[in-house]
Amino acid sequence: MPTPTVGQPAPWPPGISDQNGTRIELSRHRGQYVLLYFYPKDDTPGCTIEACGFRDHHAEVGAVVYGVSLDDAASHQAFIAKYQLPFSLLIDAQRQLAAAYGVLPEGSAYPTRSSFLIAPDGRIARIWPKVKADGHWQEVRQAVLEGGASGRAGG
Repeated sequence: MPTPTVGQPAPWPPGISDQNGTRIELSRHRGQYVLLYFYPKDDTPGCTIEACGFRDHHAEVGAVVYGVSLDDAASHQAFIAKYQLPFSLLIDAQRQLAAAYGVLPEGSAYPTRSSFLIAPDGRIARIWPKVKADGHWQEVRQAVLEGGASGRAGG
C-alpha cells in the first residue's frame, strides 16, 4: 500500500489495540495532535533511544504519542515496564497499520523507522519517512509548535 500523503485523512484500520488490549480509535483524539511513530522492534538500541526520548520529553511534545511495531502485547508490556514509557504501544501483528502507512518494505520483517503527525482534524500534517532515533521528539515538538507545518521532513 502506498504511503499516505500530507492532507489526506489518516488511515486507521478497525480493531487496533494497545499493549493492554484496549481498542484505540483515532476519532477519540479529535482536536489533538497524534504522533504515530513506527519502529522496528521493542528493546533494541535505536528503538529504545527513540522511545526514551519521547518518554523524557512527553509533556513537551504536544501530541498524543503512539508507538507501533509488529511485536506482540507481552513484548510491548515488557518494553513499557522496563523503560517506564508513559504512552501506549499499538499492536500491529496483522500488519494493518504498517500496510496502511506504507512502512513495511516488501520482504522485510520490520517496519521502517518513520513517523506521521496527525492533525487535530484527523488529517496527515507531517511525515518523517526516515527518522533518526536520537532527538526525533524535538522534530515532532517543532512541527506541533508550527501548527503541523505540512510537508515531509528528512531524517
